[in-house]
Amino acid sequence: MDGTLIAQTAPSILCYAEVITNLGYPEPSPSEIHRSMGGPMASTMGLFIEPDLLEEACAAFRRRFPEIMFEGLIILPGALELIEYFAAREIPQAIFTNKHGETARAVSEHCGFAKHIPVCIGNTDTKWAKPEADLTNYVLQKIPATNEAAVLIGDSPTDVQTAQNAGIECNGITTGAHTKDEHKRAGALHSYESLTQLKIRFN
Repeated sequence: MDGTLIAQTAPSILCYAEVITNLGYPEPSPSEIHRSMGGPMASTMGLFIEPDLLEEACAAFRRRFPEIMFEGLIILPGALELIEYFAAREIPQAIFTNKHGETARAVSEHCGFAKHIPVCIGNTDTKWAKPEADLTNYVLQKIPATNEAAVLIGDSPTDVQTAQNAGIECNGITTGAHTKDEHKRAGALHSYESLTQLKIRFN
């Protein structure tokens, strides 16, 4: 979701920085935080917080983030158009993300994605997280779709690994924190600069 359909980097970085500094740690640079995102929130937090304070830090993040999560949120160019394109052709879609599930669904509703994508699975909705194949297979069952027919669109090497683990095709998007070269090194067959550019492939 983040970096693929939306840019929610600013409130996310702000929330991480607040929680980290409130616990007495030095403030990481925005780029350090940004590059560390993509996995579950606890994984990112664990890069800056000692293990004995990680649970407290994650709880603080979950309290604070809903208060600021729509500040500066941007729907990335081409996102709604691509979603509507697939919906018009009755191609099933799902959002699955390492963002907290309740937060992800609130964002999907806010942005208008939920109108066409009723399946939105996030962190803590299951016992799995990306890049685990069990999560991908669970989401595909919800649509439903087969692994052979599915295509994953994502912005990070984690997304590429998610696709590879489940045996599905991955299309990288450089609208997040990672480049085409990083996508290709991770194993993506294709990488695009925007969702608008990617949509041309499906025409």
